[in-house]
Amino acid sequence: MLQLLFKNFIRSKGTKIGLLFLLIIGFISLLIGHQFQEKQENNIAETAKYQKEHIARNAAFHKDEIGLLLYYVKFSLVNETFPINSLAIGQRDVNPSIQSVTIRGLEGQKYDSELNNPSNLLAGNIDFSFVLLYLFPLLIIAFSYNIISEEKESGTWKIVATQSSNTFLYILKLFYIRILCLIVLLTFVLLIAVLFLQIPVDKSFIAFYGIAVLYILFWFAVCFFIVSLQKNSNFNAVILLTIWLFLIIILPAVVNTYIINKYKVPEALELTLKQRNAYHEKWDIDKQETLEKFYQHYPQFKNYPLPDKEFSWLWYYAMQQMGDDESAVQSKELEKKLEQRNHASELIAQFIPTLHTQIQLNEIAKSDLQNQLLFLKETNHFHEKLRLHFYPKIFNNEPVEKENWAKFKVETFNDSTESSFLKAFLPLVLFNLLLIVFGWKNFLKNI
Repeated sequence: MLQLLFKNFIRSKGTKIGLLFLLIIGFISLLIGHQFQEKQENNIAETAKYQKEHIARNAAFHKDEIGLLLYYVKFSLVNETFPINSLAIGQRDVNPSIQSVTIRGLEGQKYDSELNNPSNLLAGNIDFSFVLLYLFPLLIIAFSYNIISEEKESGTWKIVATQSSNTFLYILKLFYIRILCLIVLLTFVLLIAVLFLQIPVDKSFIAFYGIAVLYILFWFAVCFFIVSLQKNSNFNAVILLTIWLFLIIILPAVVNTYIINKYKVPEALELTLKQRNAYHEKWDIDKQETLEKFYQHYPQFKNYPLPDKEFSWLWYYAMQQMGDDESAVQSKELEKKLEQRNHASELIAQFIPTLHTQIQLNEIAKSDLQNQLLFLKETNHFHEKLRLHFYPKIFNNEPVEKENWAKFKVETFNDSTESSFLKAFLPLVLFNLLLIVFGWKNFLKNI
């Protein structure tokens, strides 16, 4: 019986076209992921090459003053891009994965990003997570909406009911065949991704695969429940497409609007202007006053007095530091609001399977908002480390050639946060069980 049902299902032209279409789109998403991966690798390689040449060129040109040299020299920090990120690009196409900063005011540099076409950013990337979240459900709906209603409408359901010893088991077999086809397709595409994108089969990949399977089962559970209502095909199709539209587009948009209005963040541009204004104001106030504030921040540098001359690098970098210090409140507020947004979205998403799946896939791929916030924090530490290393050398006016400039390589931030299987799987498992139980009860009433 099962073999015959499978042959009838797979023989349909609509089935073949649907599976082939999804397979082709899946391969296209892997190509897009590969292009993204190559772009990231090229950017990192070019940054490493540029930093080496940039430092050497400036060190050769500005031989007399290390303070002047460090006004220009940039040092880079890279947010490591894992191969699995190619499957779920997430926020990596908006937020920079490389931060290149001087030891001057950080807040004016931290939110610089690459120039991108706004239309491309609006459309986003057709990565594999997009295919899984948006297109797999449509095919599931197309395969499942008329499982019983078509035979009822054609008048063959009574024959099936009389020939089958267990009608409910027959319905389960119909769903089983469709589930098997979609999971085999998913597995095949991800196996190609492992080979093509060189993704290691580790805990992260297993979690990614597990969420993808549960997400597919969720949509089959939705179809199972709607089919259990025993309505006609048109009703089933309209309701399922409405559910798809609501869960995929409308509800996430409503949640996004709510979070944006609930946790309003100060503009990064406003923060940059605050830092720059705070710095520029220091040109017009007493130098010693600026130095006193600087010593409060760095008491270990109190033994460096203000030189008796019109301009000094001690005073200049103290002004830069004060620009950061006086915009620190806005900076902390921005960081806090973004963390609140991230926490709120994760909390709400536990009750919205589609949103939960998207957030978890991005979290596994290290392309979520939390990863970006950790990267910004690491940028702060990276910048502070550079300042503490170079400030004494600037204040002592050490010779440029005394520093080993070749040792300053591009540094890498590795996000070691591990995803929780329970947190990732539990909401989807609960929704699946809930829909299956209600669907099962409906079938028992109506069969």
